[in-house]
Amino acid sequence: MTDQFTRQAQEMMAAAKEARIPENVQAFAEDSVAKSREAYVKMSAATQDGMKAMQEIMIAAQAGAKSFGEKMMQTAADNAEAAFDAAEAMAKAKTLPEVARLQASFVQQQLATASAQTKEFFELSNKIGRQTLESMNAVASKTFEQMKSAG
Repeated sequence: MTDQFTRQAQEMMAAAKEARIPENVQAFAEDSVAKSREAYVKMSAATQDGMKAMQEIMIAAQAGAKSFGEKMMQTAADNAEAAFDAAEAMAKAKTLPEVARLQASFVQQQLATASAQTKEFFELSNKIGRQTLESMNAVASKTFEQMKSAG
């Protein structure tokens, strides 16, 4: 039984050695491999470009967040300084009406300041959001175009 199996295997191997792959099948296989490699190279380049673009978006978003955080810190420091200045002025006041006038003036000034600061934060957050969206749209458009040309 084992000898028969061995003999059959040897006969199959001998027949396979003599078999030729048709030229059109070989050409098709070679062409398929070349096209697959070309598609891979294009997709790989598009992926690398996409990763670079995403890094740029993340860096821009991080810079925006940093800018927003710095603005918040500066605003808090300005507000604290104004509160200390007002407290110091009130502490030096000689009469209750003077304290009341100083406090009313401080509250009025802080309301105007808070309104201006709110507007600045709103404008800054819109600017950061717009820049991030523009970056994302540019990346999406570029990636779409690369995918279109790769296909």
